[in-house]
Amino acid sequence: MNPPSSPPGAPPPPTPPGRKGPPRALLVGAGVAVLAGVFAAAFFLGRGSAPSPASSGGPGAGAPVSSGDASSGTGLLQALPPAPDKPRKMDVPSEAVRPAFWVDVYTPGEVREALTGNAWLQEQLRKPLGQGFVGGWAAMLGTRSEDLGLGFKGAVFDLLAGQLLSAPFRVVWFSGDTRTGTPAILVPEPGNTVMAAFDGMAGAVRRDVLTADACPGGQGEVPGKGFTLTRWLVAEQSLWAARTDDRMVFGRTSAVVLQGLCEPHLDLEPPEEVDLELGFSPETLGREAQLLTHVMGVSQGIRFQFAAEGNRLVGRGITGPVADDPRLDSAPLSEELLKLIPEETPVLLALQLKLPELLDAASLKAFWSGGSADMTVRTRQVALVWTPRGDASLPSEVALVWGRPEDAVALDTLFSGPNRMERETICGHHVLASTPAVLERLRKACAGQVPNLLHAAPAVVAGLREKGSVSFGLRTGTLLGGLMVDGYTSQLSSAEGAKPPARTVPAEIEAARKDLETLPYIGLRGTVDGNRLVPGGFGS
Repeated sequence: MNPPSSPPGAPPPPTPPGRKGPPRALLVGAGVAVLAGVFAAAFFLGRGSAPSPASSGGPGAGAPVSSGDASSGTGLLQALPPAPDKPRKMDVPSEAVRPAFWVDVYTPGEVREALTGNAWLQEQLRKPLGQGFVGGWAAMLGTRSEDLGLGFKGAVFDLLAGQLLSAPFRVVWFSGDTRTGTPAILVPEPGNTVMAAFDGMAGAVRRDVLTADACPGGQGEVPGKGFTLTRWLVAEQSLWAARTDDRMVFGRTSAVVLQGLCEPHLDLEPPEEVDLELGFSPETLGREAQLLTHVMGVSQGIRFQFAAEGNRLVGRGITGPVADDPRLDSAPLSEELLKLIPEETPVLLALQLKLPELLDAASLKAFWSGGSADMTVRTRQVALVWTPRGDASLPSEVALVWGRPEDAVALDTLFSGPNRMERETICGHHVLASTPAVLERLRKACAGQVPNLLHAAPAVVAGLREKGSVSFGLRTGTLLGGLMVDGYTSQLSSAEGAKPPARTVPAEIEAARKDLETLPYIGLRGTVDGNRLVPGGFGS
């Protein structure tokens, strides 16, 4: 699966972020990193010495669904609906979709062991935070394989993670309204042993069968006998699965599984010292994403890399090819910028961006169109400071921090859309903020009234001071804790007739937030070297 090969045309001058949310282009990096954390927690839940999800006692937990004696090996099967007599014909989608985000897991065993050996994660699985996250999947993952007549000792989780997903695999989120957020898991070269485990599981828990003789939109190769998709049902949780002679695919819906079967062949060769990698396709994410990556000159396959070290995942950096005429320079983040940004900032994206000396529309259009051979350029240090919110009704909290105040007039012209932005020059930077509150936070950080990035952990400060072209910082604890509280309060406010809730939350939500805030800072960096970004990582 290759990223799109043709760069977009010269983009128009940027438009300001709206009140309903910042431009998606500016959030691509953040979204990818968040997906990494969500995926890791969702898939590699506790194993070995950790309590099984079914015994955690959380929501949806408990003994596997059974109407008889589970120890007899027949109770679970008797409780399941009968398998169909014959397969049904699948209604194949008329339009193909394309990968938007993906996570490549090159060494599943090492990544899983790192997470299952992590004391913090194992502790959270025993608390409401972890139990609520597992939710209804607890009973399925904790069901004993012996009770399903599989001839394998251990929980369903051990079969899925330890056997079916023991080979390198990809988790991919497709574009399209009906598929976004519902990923497919692709195992391109599972091997005969894994295939046998797949067939055994399918024979025991298959409760629906679909056949398809075409790919969505007619795009993709179809074997002579067509595709067969099966729905697995365990403890009232269903999972669609399918395999061909050289591939296995899993997903929550039959549509994403069929799309996964029709994807081009994958070659998951791991980069050196990298165990997990994230990528995205700008073209599938809309015009804004194309704009950002085109301006940066990295539209052809930028990736975020991680490695398993001991009992944790650590950032390796940002990599990918860059344009023949690089639009990114290399420099450390300035002390003024570190002083300006609050330490509690959840998401930071900083660029050393080459732009024309004059930032008028004509110069930018010529520059982005490749007509910059005789044009005088200057490097600008640009940073996006973002606080994601878990409630769509809340205003966006984003600021664009520009390292050359002399460009203030030009920036005010470029960002002169209908959405009001707060503007001020602070700590030697011109700031455009989405709300007065966002601007005030930066003002206080500059004045030393609240901690700024110079007060972060020494390893984080040292990493931010390293020479780089693009730097991405994620304060995971603040990010996830804030999103969780926002999500909880938004559910209350969405109830019919409910009044807007106060920001106070129940004790268990506050306790979960504090637990999340102990998570480390993740820093990723890419530095231009010739026609590629050399990765580098840092964190607390």
